[in-house]
Amino acid sequence: MTGASAAALGLADRGLLREGFRADVTVFDPFAIAEKATYTDPHRYAVGVEHVLVNGVPVLDHGTHTGALPGRMLRRTAA
Repeated sequence: MTGASAAALGLADRGLLREGFRADVTVFDPFAIAEKATYTDPHRYAVGVEHVLVNGVPVLDHGTHTGALPGRMLRRTAA
Protein backbone atom coordinates (compact mmCIF):
# COMPACT_ATOMS: atom_id res chain seq x y z
CA MET A 1 0.00 0.00 0.00
CA THR A 2 2.75 2.52 0.84
CA GLY A 3 5.05 1.34 -1.95
CA ALA A 4 2.51 2.15 -4.65
CA SER A 5 1.80 5.57 -3.15
CA ALA A 6 5.51 6.41 -2.92
CA ALA A 7 6.07 5.26 -6.51
CA ALA A 8 3.12 7.35 -7.76
CA LEU A 9 4.62 10.41 -6.06
CA GLY A 10 8.10 9.69 -7.46
CA LEU A 11 9.63 9.04 -4.02
CA ALA A 12 12.33 6.57 -4.98
CA ASP A 13 13.67 5.82 -1.49
CA ARG A 14 10.39 5.41 0.43
CA GLY A 15 7.39 3.16 0.74
CA LEU A 16 9.17 -0.17 1.22
CA LEU A 17 11.31 -1.67 3.97
CA ARG A 18 14.45 -2.21 1.94
CA GLU A 19 18.17 -1.60 2.49
CA GLY A 20 19.09 1.96 1.54
CA PHE A 21 15.51 3.24 1.82
CA ARG A 22 14.26 5.75 4.40
CA ALA A 23 12.58 3.76 7.17
CA ASP A 24 9.24 5.31 8.08
CA VAL A 25 7.50 2.74 10.28
CA THR A 26 4.51 2.82 12.65
CA VAL A 27 3.81 -0.08 15.03
CA PHE A 28 0.28 -0.14 16.44
CA ASP A 29 -2.29 -2.42 18.01
CA PRO A 30 -5.16 -2.67 15.49
CA PHE A 31 -7.62 -3.51 18.26
CA ALA A 32 -6.63 -0.59 20.50
CA ILE A 33 -5.92 2.23 18.04
CA ALA A 34 -8.25 5.22 18.39
CA GLU A 35 -8.07 8.92 17.60
CA LYS A 36 -8.27 11.18 20.67
CA ALA A 37 -7.76 14.61 19.05
CA THR A 38 -10.76 16.91 18.74
CA TYR A 39 -11.38 20.27 17.13
CA THR A 40 -10.98 21.96 20.51
CA ASP A 41 -7.94 19.82 21.52
CA PRO A 42 -6.20 18.89 18.24
CA HIS A 43 -2.74 18.07 19.65
CA ARG A 44 -3.52 14.73 21.28
CA TYR A 45 -1.85 11.51 20.16
CA ALA A 46 -3.90 8.55 19.05
CA VAL A 47 -3.93 5.67 21.54
CA GLY A 48 -2.74 2.21 20.55
CA VAL A 49 0.33 3.55 18.70
CA GLU A 50 3.44 2.11 20.35
CA HIS A 51 6.37 2.98 18.09
CA VAL A 52 7.02 5.40 15.23
CA LEU A 53 10.28 5.66 13.29
CA VAL A 54 10.87 8.50 10.84
CA ASN A 55 13.89 8.11 8.58
CA GLY A 56 14.91 5.23 10.87
CA VAL A 57 14.94 7.45 14.00
CA PRO A 58 12.61 6.56 16.89
CA VAL A 59 10.09 9.38 17.39
CA LEU A 60 7.58 7.49 19.54
CA ASP A 61 8.91 4.79 21.88
CA HIS A 62 6.41 2.75 23.90
CA GLY A 63 3.84 5.50 23.29
CA THR A 64 6.11 8.35 24.49
CA HIS A 65 7.57 11.04 22.21
CA THR A 66 11.37 10.89 22.21
CA GLY A 67 11.87 14.54 21.30
CA ALA A 68 13.44 13.59 17.98
CA LEU A 69 12.32 15.53 14.89
CA PRO A 70 14.00 13.72 11.96
CA GLY A 71 11.27 14.46 9.39
CA ARG A 72 11.56 16.77 6.44
CA MET A 73 9.21 18.06 3.79
CA LEU A 74 8.91 15.74 0.81
CA ARG A 75 8.74 17.10 -2.72
CA ARG A 76 7.57 15.21 -5.75
CA THR A 77 10.41 14.36 -8.12
CA ALA A 78 10.14 14.80 -11.88
CA ALA A 79 8.40 11.87 -13.51
